Amino acid sequence: MELQSATRAPIASVNGVALNREDETLSADELRQRACAELLRQAAITEGLLDASDTPSADGILSDASSNAVERLLERSLAIPEPSDEACRRHHAAHLARYSTGEKVHVRHILFAVTPGVDVAALRQRAEACLLDVRCHDGSDADSRFATAASTLSNCPSGADGGELGWLIASDCAPEFAKELFGQTDVGVLPRLVHSRFGFHVVEVLERQAGVVQAFDAVHGAVAMALRQTSYVTALRQYLSLLAGQANVIGVKLDAAETPLVQ
Repeated sequence: MELQSATRAPIASVNGVALNREDETLSADELRQRACAELLRQAAITEGLLDASDTPSADGILSDASSNAVERLLERSLAIPEPSDEACRRHHAAHLARYSTGEKVHVRHILFAVTPGVDVAALRQRAEACLLDVRCHDGSDADSRFATAASTLSNCPSGADGGELGWLIASDCAPEFAKELFGQTDVGVLPRLVHSRFGFHVVEVLERQAGVVQAFDAVHGAVAMALRQTSYVTALRQYLSLLAGQANVIGVKLDAAETPLVQ
């Protein structure tokens, strides 16, 4: 999920249940997440899966009882089709890099770490300025400029080595970081900041070593799981859209639909 600057929001609510306090600062994404959780909690009550006396969350984190009820609600409400063999084969053929083993990338980076109390908007602006600076130079000057920026700006210990991370495989990285590096073809400074749980990264791919594509039969289970997950996310979004269309949602923008789900 992309990190956003926190902005003071007015009281938002779902069917009269407040999602935030007056003195609470939330990003738009955090507010949407709370709204979706509250929509599901209320739907679980409507479906008789959760006691009506259940107390709404004050911090966006559902109670164990609410979480269990929402899980049962989604099992009942979401129809997830089993992917066909043909669909799995098409997906595998279209994403060969994803189903390869042994891929390696030689990487260096500059980390702008998100820490408690940091001004995320200002931090992102500094990261964007750094990205623009290192991308506006080429040749030997570009190499030294990236190393200098890493040594002076990076919040990672690798800054002392010019941001050098060495050769990496996907399991060496946080999943959100690996997603931006592997299964790609780009070499050089990536055109966008890479967002991870640690913050914003200016990343340069120095070299790539292609992996070996695994045969379809060897990864059929993983392919089918990926397609089920895609179907689940689509169905969940549709279900939340329907719930939002039937609810009185104030102070937070949600996609809303007035018609039943189309699976």
